[in-house]
Amino acid sequence: MASGFGELVLVVGDHHIPTRASEIPDKFQKMLVPNKMQHVLCTGNLVTKEQFDELRNLAPNVHVVAGDCDQEGAYPETKVVTIGQFRIGLCHGHQVVPWGDQHSLAALQRKMNVDILVTGHTHVSHIRTENGKWFVNPGSITGAFSSSASEVIPSFMLMALQGPKVVAFLYELKGDNVAVSKNCWHYIAGAYTAAWLLFLRIV
Repeated sequence: MASGFGELVLVVGDHHIPTRASEIPDKFQKMLVPNKMQHVLCTGNLVTKEQFDELRNLAPNVHVVAGDCDQEGAYPETKVVTIGQFRIGLCHGHQVVPWGDQHSLAALQRKMNVDILVTGHTHVSHIRTENGKWFVNPGSITGAFSSSASEVIPSFMLMALQGPKVVAFLYELKGDNVAVSKNCWHYIAGAYTAAWLLFLRIV
C-alpha cells in the first residue's frame, strides 16, 4: 500500500474510553485494519493502556502525546516526528489557550518548527492552512463529550504523504453513515497550495 499512496498515517485521539465512551464506533473499527498504515499519530486522552495497545496493533510506528485525562508521565507533552519530507508536531492541545485558537496554534507551530501541527482536545475536527503550514485536528474518534463543544461528531483522519504532497481524508460518523472529505496540500515552487473536496457518504 505504501508504494501507491506514500506513507499512510492514521491520525486519531480523544478516545476517553471507558470514562466518556464505551468503545470506538463499529463502523470505524471495521475500517481500521492492521498493517495498512505505517504510522499512527494520537493526540492523547486514550485513558487506558488497552487503547494504546490497540493502536500498536494497527501500525509499526505509534506516536502518542499526553492528554489532560491520561496518567501523568505516561506520554510526552509534545513530540516532533519526520515522515517523508514533512516535520509533524504532535500536542494534545489543552496547553493552547484559548483552546483551539488559531493564533495560539500558529505560535505553537512556530515554536515546534513544524510543517504540520496535529492537536486535539476540542473534540471538533478541522484542517486549516496558514502561511504555508497545515493545522490538523482529528476530533474525537468516539464522539466523546466535551464541555467546549455543543455537538461532537465521531471522527478520525488518514493522511497520505508522498513526496511534497499530502492528502488528508476526514472520516465523520453522521447518523448511520460515514462521511468522507478530502483535502490536498502540495508544495510547488516555494508555495503551498491547498484544495478541499467533499466526497460522497459511504455506509
